[in-house]
Amino acid sequence: MSLRLAVLGSGSGSNCQSIFNAIDDGRLDAEVAIVLSDHEDAFILERARKRGVRAEVMDCGGYKNKFPLEVQEAVARQLRELKVDLVCLAGFMRLVKEPLLRAFPNRILNIHPALLPQFPGVEAWTQALQAGAKQTGCTVHYVDAGMDSGEIIMQAYVPVLPGDTPQSLHARIQVQEHILYPAAILSAVSRL
Repeated sequence: MSLRLAVLGSGSGSNCQSIFNAIDDGRLDAEVAIVLSDHEDAFILERARKRGVRAEVMDCGGYKNKFPLEVQEAVARQLRELKVDLVCLAGFMRLVKEPLLRAFPNRILNIHPALLPQFPGVEAWTQALQAGAKQTGCTVHYVDAGMDSGEIIMQAYVPVLPGDTPQSLHARIQVQEHILYPAAILSAVSRL
């Protein structure tokens, strides 16, 4: 039986696309039941629609960063109705709290562009450069109530090269993210 995924994202959806690609080439026995975004103009929604995947916008009441609890409760109900097995955050820029965590215990994954626990939060690649790190990478982890603090599932390493800019480093990290996320989803399936 195929795994049913939900993907939540705020931006372009390149990690969502890597999940679609892994499904298409047989690396991941799954289907994406729904893609949700907190931005109506997020390209992740277009990626889903082009594929025929249900794509919807979550109305967060005009809050820039807050993920209102009533919205999380509604999302949790919707995902349970869709019989989602695993929730994948892919560039989703809001903190998940109790309503979703309770509905999907140890079944919400996030990908972060750093080797956690180093450089949690936004623009981790810039943080790595500013700190003078010699290497960074990306991490897939279970989501808990903290910021990028859940149990680590898998990591991939990326060297920081002389002359790297935030853009060049981020681009190399994303290459590894697109390989790592589908592999980490497979790894997480063994714990369901």
